[in-house]
Amino acid sequence: MAGILVLGAGTGKLALGDMLFILISFILLTLAVKHYAWGPVTKMMDARSAKITGDLDYADSERASAEKLKKEREEALRNSRAEAIEIVNKAKDSGDTQKKSIVADAHSEAEVVRQKAKSDAEKAKQDAMSEAQNDIASLSLEIASKVISKELNADDQKSLIDSYIKELTVHNEDK
Repeated sequence: MAGILVLGAGTGKLALGDMLFILISFILLTLAVKHYAWGPVTKMMDARSAKITGDLDYADSERASAEKLKKEREEALRNSRAEAIEIVNKAKDSGDTQKKSIVADAHSEAEVVRQKAKSDAEKAKQDAMSEAQNDIASLSLEIASKVISKELNADDQKSLIDSYIKELTVHNEDK
């Protein structure tokens, strides 16, 4: 065919037969290309286009899914923060309540101990007073019995009282 074109170009004119031959050759070549190459290429291009479209659709759906997941995670994070703040606040309230309870218990226990100590001190005081009264009564009886059994002058009476006071002091120090 290249020889024909070269032959026609050399004369300056193309013959009608050459033009028809070239046209028919071109049409046959186009049909052959369409039959053997165009269909598979078109099919391959369509498949490639479908794959690219599918990939883009998949990417869009994955992006939408990722956005949705991101929003869910952000919402979960906000909820987690709110729950953490709520837990901390509850812990603080519980701690304050427990602190107040412990302080109140300590005060009540201290009050009980104080009342018991006061009661014990009062009882000890009563016991001491009772014992002192008994001692004074017994000493008075002893003094009276000795005074009655013996006539004393003022100096003897004073020395007798001093000796009993000393005896009473020694007796109390022993206890």
